[in-house]
Amino acid sequence: MSKDSREFDIIIYGATGYTGRLVAEYLDQHYGQRDDGPKWAMAGRSIEKLEAVRDEIGAPADTPLVVADADNMEDLDMMCARTKVVLTTVGPYQLYGDNLVAACVKTGTDYADLCGEPAWMAEKIAEHHEAAKASGARICFSSGFDSIPFDLGVMMTQKAAKEKFGKPAPKIRGRVRAMAGTFSGGTAASLGATMKAAARKPAILNVLRDPFALAPGFDGPSQPSGMMPAFEKDLDKWAAPFVMAPINTKNVHRTNFLLGHPYGEDFVYDEMMLTSPGEAGKAAANAVAEMMKNPFGAKPPKPGEGPSKEERENGHYDVLFVADMPDGESLHYGVKGKYDPGYGSTSRMISETGIALLSSDAEGGIGTPGSFLGEALVDRLQEHADLSFAVEN
Repeated sequence: MSKDSREFDIIIYGATGYTGRLVAEYLDQHYGQRDDGPKWAMAGRSIEKLEAVRDEIGAPADTPLVVADADNMEDLDMMCARTKVVLTTVGPYQLYGDNLVAACVKTGTDYADLCGEPAWMAEKIAEHHEAAKASGARICFSSGFDSIPFDLGVMMTQKAAKEKFGKPAPKIRGRVRAMAGTFSGGTAASLGATMKAAARKPAILNVLRDPFALAPGFDGPSQPSGMMPAFEKDLDKWAAPFVMAPINTKNVHRTNFLLGHPYGEDFVYDEMMLTSPGEAGKAAANAVAEMMKNPFGAKPPKPGEGPSKEERENGHYDVLFVADMPDGESLHYGVKGKYDPGYGSTSRMISETGIALLSSDAEGGIGTPGSFLGEALVDRLQEHADLSFAVEN
């Protein structure tokens, strides 16, 4: 069946979970089931739970509901064959995502998730990238706070560098200036699952350490680890490790790899979070570095748990990208977002990724929001999801 004749534009898989519910609520409130909007459905294992979520979010009683179990390939094949795009919030993906990726590749169905699990992603790239190219399926990992603001932030910073300096920057620093909100229970569960997998298979640690693990066959220049506090003289602030840097940096390098290295084959990129100047900033940076040994504390959030609506709406984030040129010149570029990054903003980002995929003419394969959608997604996020992308100097 061709994509044009499929019943749905988008199916939200995992709509009964905390984040999946937010995705369904966003699509309902912003697009409904209008003739000029995407035709979407909610999917999960239980019709009773789907009906309950539909009613709780105030969606119309005739909102389509699809029952499919992550362990049942027949269910997943049938679900994917009915839609152009699947948005999945069912993680950790290394535990629950194998069959759905395979079903999307098999049926030529586009896919977007919230994955921050680089070892699993590298495994899926090796297994399915060529088959996805053949079937036309666009498999788009990391379509939330990890790693859209960073992936697209670097892309837009390089565009600005080319316009200002006539060439891309050989080095960019991503620096989180402010962030209010929480990491999702899914993020904590994914990290836990990754650490357990690494204990069983130590080779996974090599993937986690390799900044080019998602660019198979390419071995780029040495990259800063970002794990040690450092004073950044040009910014007059201390920088501390950023917990999401290990996945974001890999996705940035995969985008560069898939697009034919428009940032250069010698491109250097790292991410940290800024504290403040002076001894207070140094102490804060050291405290963050110590916290990185156990970033979610003694009681990490559980999948299905999350902040209140008020907490989600009061969250925000602000990321600075510094393009460093060889002659000492630099360019500052900012990406800012409203809402809690792990839930409120993430649910908007994956939704708009799904809608952008509907009109994309990118080839199939396993890619990134940057490689598949680029500026088209930037435009959607600015118009619909309360993100901003702007040159600052």
